[in-house]
Amino acid sequence: MNDGSNPELRQPDDTESAFSDAESHAPRFSDNESTSAVQENSEATIRRVLSSYEIGQKIRQLRLRKKIALVDLGKHTGLSASMISQLENGKLIPTLGTLARIAMVFDVGLDHFFVERKRRRPFLIVRADERMKFPDRPTSARPDYLFECLAFSAQEKTMQAYMAEFPRRAGNEVTEHFHEGSEFFHLLEGSVTIRYGGQDYTLQAGDSVYFDAAEPHSYRGTSKLASRALVVVSGPRL
Repeated sequence: MNDGSNPELRQPDDTESAFSDAESHAPRFSDNESTSAVQENSEATIRRVLSSYEIGQKIRQLRLRKKIALVDLGKHTGLSASMISQLENGKLIPTLGTLARIAMVFDVGLDHFFVERKRRRPFLIVRADERMKFPDRPTSARPDYLFECLAFSAQEKTMQAYMAEFPRRAGNEVTEHFHEGSEFFHLLEGSVTIRYGGQDYTLQAGDSVYFDAAEPHSYRGTSKLASRALVVVSGPRL
């Protein structure tokens, strides 16, 4: 979303990143390669994200608390005992309609299945082959950068961490953007020029920079091969 005062500045919308929310393991980019992101199977992604809410376990807890057998719950909901058993064991992903029917039987809201009732210290592992890679702008044929969320299914994060890849770009090919919070950028490979406060700063592998992300900034790869960086964003999310 542009800020209205300068059409050259844009602010990420819900489909983008602050470095943004999202992610697939895809080949490294060079200038003559396609910039479309490779995404994993969508059903596998949905299953992995929903598994963090432990919906099946919550259904089972409600059923046992009310001392209702699988068959009886099936009669109340119109579902088979076998299907309910598979839902409880995490073998099936419930639709919202199915979840709504179960919620009505136990007189709870749908939020019961998505709100963590018992506060737990977060611990989440994201495997390398589970991540998804996205361009900074979904409609761009030549994105400024590609990013992978490193902890995409963690809930109530106080920071967002990304692996970013920067294809080689000319200065007039990249677009400045801004967002709330602070940003930490550590370059792992190659070279990247960051434009900040109207000035260009070139980073080499091993260099880091920390800055207030509310100031318009942009990134462009300047090495022959695509550059890679670890980016951490903290503060209010858009």
